[in-house]
Amino acid sequence: MYTPKNFELTDVSEAVAFMQRYSFATLINSANGIPEATHLPFVIKQDGDEVILSSHLAKPNPQSGSLLEGTSLVIFSEPHAYIAPKHYEKELNVPTWNYIAIHAYGTATIVTDEELQLASLEEMITSYDADYVNQWASLPMDYKLKLVKGITVFDITVTDLQGKKKLSQNRTDVDRQNVINALSNSHDANEQEIARYMQAEFKK
Repeated sequence: MYTPKNFELTDVSEAVAFMQRYSFATLINSANGIPEATHLPFVIKQDGDEVILSSHLAKPNPQSGSLLEGTSLVIFSEPHAYIAPKHYEKELNVPTWNYIAIHAYGTATIVTDEELQLASLEEMITSYDADYVNQWASLPMDYKLKLVKGITVFDITVTDLQGKKKLSQNRTDVDRQNVINALSNSHDANEQEIARYMQAEFKK
């Protein structure tokens, strides 16, 4: 990912926190030189310096067959906001976009053990819908096993984590504050969220 130095996000814990917050991401693999992409929820775990991304695909999805071919890329993005030049002190300016994105490259492994497959599903349920945990626990085991037979459960061990925070770091203090004020007062949730990220960034 092209990332000028001003916009680098290098703190792994910060990147992991962002991925966990915006965990519906895009999985990209290449099959016969053609990119394939699927939009999936992920469970993101950090153990020391190691980051693991876990999810599953429907077995009929062709991407299930290309997971082990080369490097996987998972893109986490959101929120984002258009930045109008009217917020800048100088008239000689153009529009831009503020956003945060994480590109996680890594090696996929397919989970084949039924107990581990079920554990992966339960971990995702706990992460996304704690109210469903008890209902899931009460379902017949043969039903659960039938479900896992129709999916490809996988983990991706991240080998390269690239983060970008484009939050007006290259602007003057006045320009940045003008942008924060404008986005904070917006009715758009994305714009409000970018304003909060900008405020946090410039308090460091």
